[in-house]
Amino acid sequence: MRSPLEGVRVIDASTLFAGPLAATILGDYGADVTKIEHPAKGDPARGHGPSKDGVPLWWTMLGRNKHTVNLNLGNEKGAEVLKKALKRTDVLIENFRPGTLERWGLAPETLHEINPKLIIARVTTYGQFGPYKNRPGFGTLAEAMSGFAAITGDPDGPPTLPPFGLADGIAAITTAQAIMTALYDRDVHDEPGQVIDLAIVEPMLTVLGMQAMVYDQLGQVQRRTGNRSVNNAPRNTYRTADGRWLAISTSAQAIAERVMRLVGRPELIDEPWFATGVGRAAHADVLDEAVGSWIAARDAKTVTDEFERAQAAIGPVYDIADVFTDPQFIARDSVTTAHDPTLGPVRMPGPLYRLSQTPGSIRWTGRPRGADTDDVLAGLGYDEEEREKLRSEGVI
Repeated sequence: MRSPLEGVRVIDASTLFAGPLAATILGDYGADVTKIEHPAKGDPARGHGPSKDGVPLWWTMLGRNKHTVNLNLGNEKGAEVLKKALKRTDVLIENFRPGTLERWGLAPETLHEINPKLIIARVTTYGQFGPYKNRPGFGTLAEAMSGFAAITGDPDGPPTLPPFGLADGIAAITTAQAIMTALYDRDVHDEPGQVIDLAIVEPMLTVLGMQAMVYDQLGQVQRRTGNRSVNNAPRNTYRTADGRWLAISTSAQAIAERVMRLVGRPELIDEPWFATGVGRAAHADVLDEAVGSWIAARDAKTVTDEFERAQAAIGPVYDIADVFTDPQFIARDSVTTAHDPTLGPVRMPGPLYRLSQTPGSIRWTGRPRGADTDDVLAGLGYDEEEREKLRSEGVI
């Protein structure tokens, strides 16, 4: 089956985690992705998280659909190899500190002289300009500085960071979308390539919604509210009689009314404050008591069945073991199976979205470091003797 990005050549020279995940997304839809890693260090993702039989599980997923090449870009000869490769490349993804590529003689201006059609995606915590551009940073700092951590957690508790790479994941999806926008502009409008300046902190500002506008127009700063929402209620997690946790959302007015009728408190619907999400949020104590006490007296299956009959929104609080057994995820193959040469069948999230005519696929899992170095350099015209010389000099 044809892949939608077939023929698009990508070089992934980034590490940990936004840039590499963006390249993974492109690779899932058929882009020819070559992963560049330092000959001695490799991508740090190979050392993150658990391993099985010596195989790093994070890399098994993050490195899927990528060819792996060892190349020291800080070495002059390594930079020359990259320049040669970029002559026939569509996209370069990098996340070195601003100024690093320039120091290596690989400034965007230089690369565009080699290949005017090249798209260069530069992914950093703070972006390519501004007073913080040279600070070291990771997604954790973006989660803190964007305002996310400040509104996450219980009201009387500390600001709370997510236990996974939230900012990196959001930045990765954004980077992939930015690359596709730049490719469309290049190919449809016959424009030259351009540079994408992706600051990891900025997509976080976007997904936080209207906070910036509310502060600008009303001077209000959102505070921590635990699982409650400042925009509607009831919205929380509630424990059932058999010890399960269920999540409820009532973003739509009609849903909120259905919930109140279901739990035997229809009189609350007639309260003037119930007519808006903000009004309900201001009376969350009353609504949570009504919903929580009703749920606490019933087991999870009964509650879920009753909510479904009432056409009200409810969902169980899952851990990953629950995800594996849920019939909806099973039906959609949301956690799909790939084959790894060492581990055999492995389960991992599938391609990010579904296209009816050209769906994505996992063609192979993360490969050993440098597995494709010789093949790729041979394709660039380096014979065996030249490759061995580069290898002896620590270039590849």
